[in-house]
Amino acid sequence: MGKNTSKGSQLAARASKVERIDASIATAAVAHRDNPAVRAVGALSELSDQPPLLAASAVTLAAGLVLRRPRLARAGLRMLASEIVATAIKAGIKRYVARTRPHKMLEDGRYLLHRDKNADKNEGPWNSFPSGHTAGAVAVGRALSREYAGASHAAAGLAAAVGLVQLPRGTHFTSDVIAGAVVGWVAEAAVNKAVNAGTGALTTRME
Repeated sequence: MGKNTSKGSQLAARASKVERIDASIATAAVAHRDNPAVRAVGALSELSDQPPLLAASAVTLAAGLVLRRPRLARAGLRMLASEIVATAIKAGIKRYVARTRPHKMLEDGRYLLHRDKNADKNEGPWNSFPSGHTAGAVAVGRALSREYAGASHAAAGLAAAVGLVQLPRGTHFTSDVIAGAVVGWVAEAAVNKAVNAGTGALTTRME
């Protein structure tokens, strides 16, 4: 991979400063791609992909309803809504922003980042920005923490691990992960605002 790695870094070096920094970090991080710990954490991070998170959120909601545990049901509802909103935002950005994934840059020596107004590059190797796994992990983790504050540190730690492991895996650049975290934060904040507004309106009507 050495020759292609050098070529990929040189291509990104002709881009913006942020992209050059991203390329340098990616080049160093991907060298650890085959580390057993990276492989293990990377495999576990797939649980933060859209289908597993939606399933986990739906199960949490259903369990709360069946067991008649309002707090658990609310947590499940918050998680489900936050993941749906995060996915919608992430998908909208990915559809119109084409960016080479780090492994593609390093393996093929090809790199690009541009607005894809016709969604011509709306496919895996060119969908690096932003990190959907990070967005989902942040959104769902924060949603869970709204009802179970004691889980906030663990949720934040897991979200950080999901984001960071994308670097040595070669699936995302650093700025992709940061953007994904912002997407997740914004999505959950919007859902929380809606939930609070709805709860306030219901309380007012019941008084």
